[in-house]
Amino acid sequence: MENTRMYADSLTAVPSPAPLPTDEPTPSAPTPTSAAPTAAAPASSRRRLLWHLGEMAVAMVAGMLLLGPLWELAGTALGVGDALARPEVAALVMATNMTVGMTVGMRYRAHRWHAVGEMAAAMYVPFLLLLVPFWAGLIDADALMLGGHLLMIPAMVLVALRHRHEASAPVRRNRVVVALAHRWPAGLALLMTVDMWFDPSVLSPWTMLVLPGGYLVIGVARRTLGGRGVLATQLAGLAIWVALTLVAVLAGGRTAAWLVAFGWLAHAGWDLAHRNGRVVPRGYAQFCVVLDVALAAVMVLAILTTDA
Repeated sequence: MENTRMYADSLTAVPSPAPLPTDEPTPSAPTPTSAAPTAAAPASSRRRLLWHLGEMAVAMVAGMLLLGPLWELAGTALGVGDALARPEVAALVMATNMTVGMTVGMRYRAHRWHAVGEMAAAMYVPFLLLLVPFWAGLIDADALMLGGHLLMIPAMVLVALRHRHEASAPVRRNRVVVALAHRWPAGLALLMTVDMWFDPSVLSPWTMLVLPGGYLVIGVARRTLGGRGVLATQLAGLAIWVALTLVAVLAGGRTAAWLVAFGWLAHAGWDLAHRNGRVVPRGYAQFCVVLDVALAAVMVLAILTTDA
């Protein structure tokens, strides 16, 4: 009987990645049909591991983006901003932000609490180990931060390898939570602009080159530019935003600021036109449309609140 696990939000049975032993006799010699799944299993396991680590990275970044500004506001309100700015405190605060995001992501994916605890230790232990040489004056603040993040990577990989074959715990999720989780690219885009609303500014005109460039790079990587007219459309978009960038650079001043804001907002329409996933993944288009609109709004706010 196949081992399955249930997800409360979908009410569907998901096959376990590790098959259970059966009473069926083992064939004496592998056949072409039975060897294919065996050969594909390691690749599938690696993909799941890499996907899990990628999800953890996204969750950690989301935690830093969401909680970072809150720490700053709390530090200013409570008068402990200087204490929070100390390198050792800042390192532990960052580890806390990453742990919160990672915990939410892992629990949503139905990982058990002991696995979450070990992954949390992978966030903290590297920084705690480096505090001793930091206090001894052997390393500076930059080495503390950089070293902590570098040591964190193998620690995360070890924890992920340790728990990759464990069955997930049953978790009941609210429908609203499930719906929001399916829109995580949009949520991540909003989180990336949180701190910009407190100090709005206008981006450099040259940043507009990233807008069409991202589509071309992803299209080449995914090999999705070979369709009829696809490459021509992407090159036309590149030409439009390159021209807009050059006009903004030459114009300068307030005119350039309005052109940059318009360029980012206009690209949201480009994103909507690509939400079918033909060139870039649908999630990427969803992320970009929210990010483009949010950044355009921030820049408009910066223009309107700045004296001409």
